[in-house]
Amino acid sequence: MRTALFLLSGLFFMAALLILAKLFSEHFPSAPNWALVIGLALWLAATGVNMWIGVSKAGYSVAEELPVLLLLVAVPAAAAALARWKLL
Repeated sequence: MRTALFLLSGLFFMAALLILAKLFSEHFPSAPNWALVIGLALWLAATGVNMWIGVSKAGYSVAEELPVLLLLVAVPAAAAALARWKLL
């Protein structure tokens, strides 16, 4: 359940950043690109902290947490890149 909530949070986070970038794109045409790059970096850091907590506090191994990290990063990244490419 935690993974699903974290995944949904990532999708909402990326959507919020792209909406905010769309608002600024009239004056700053590269705002959607910057929002995508900065958002992905922040999201990677957040999922890295989630992985670290899972390994250090919950007792999971890195091999168990790495696929979850990849899922939590790849799905919002792909959705944001697709939205940026098609919509913005």
